[in-house]
Amino acid sequence: MAAAPDAENPGLDLGELAHHAPPRDPHDETLDATGRPRIEFPEPTPKPTHGPARVIAVCNQKGGVGKTTTTINLGASLAAYGRRVLLVDLDPQGALSAGLGVAHHELELTVHNLLMESRISADDVLLRTRVEGLDLLPSNIDLSAAEIQLVNEVGREQTLARALYPVLDRYDYILIDCQPSLGLLTVNALAAAQQVLIPMECEYFALRGLALLTDTVDKVKDRLNPALDLAGIVVTMFDARTLHSRDVMSRVVEVFGDAVYRSVISRTVRFPETSVAGEPITSWAPKSAGANSYRALAREVIAQEK
Repeated sequence: MAAAPDAENPGLDLGELAHHAPPRDPHDETLDATGRPRIEFPEPTPKPTHGPARVIAVCNQKGGVGKTTTTINLGASLAAYGRRVLLVDLDPQGALSAGLGVAHHELELTVHNLLMESRISADDVLLRTRVEGLDLLPSNIDLSAAEIQLVNEVGREQTLARALYPVLDRYDYILIDCQPSLGLLTVNALAAAQQVLIPMECEYFALRGLALLTDTVDKVKDRLNPALDLAGIVVTMFDARTLHSRDVMSRVVEVFGDAVYRSVISRTVRFPETSVAGEPITSWAPKSAGANSYRALAREVIAQEK
């Protein structure tokens, strides 16, 4: 895992970020959006068998950075490449469920029941989505009570891991959409995962949040889950036309190096449209730049298997 930046690291002085990025020819096709030499990741071949799942927590305590959008569209792209994928909505707002067209407020069984009722299994809660090979464990506002209820449970940090264990062999990937906080639910996600994927909005103050998040990941790794590692940082809401975005991109790559995915998610009006439509951008607008970006990210994630 890349070293976590912190307050004592002068290299993260936000004031020094201004005009940090060196001038670069935007038409230079030998470089990718991160400013590094371009690498083409091969088209994955479908898997003849499935499992055990690689569990990835999609996490950032800052809201509005594209966690849910990334979980939905990365999951759909992985499924399109022949992987079996389970999405876990671990946010009481239920945005992941709503983004897949689920009327989550009307559900009788959700992740809340899975976590708090021993008689409820993942199969009782699981829903099929419109995307072939993509399943969902949905959530709604009921989950907000779990943060308090889990406090008195024995082994409370491992509750989600225990609930997911019976289905690990069915899937190639389990993606957990975390709420924008570093509370007990997020700790459960990190304790259940092998890796954490961090969507990071391409703006200065997002760098500060990375320091706190990587510190939490390190603590969970030390105390609860020694297998936890950093899958990577995916830059979202990138606008190559602005110096601001290019500055931040340059700094993130300088600090985290190869931990930053080469696939970059640019700003587009298509993503809000897909939320209303209740389906991934890969099916709503399959030829769009956003769909292409998430397919490229899926190829990178699959390439990490080797």
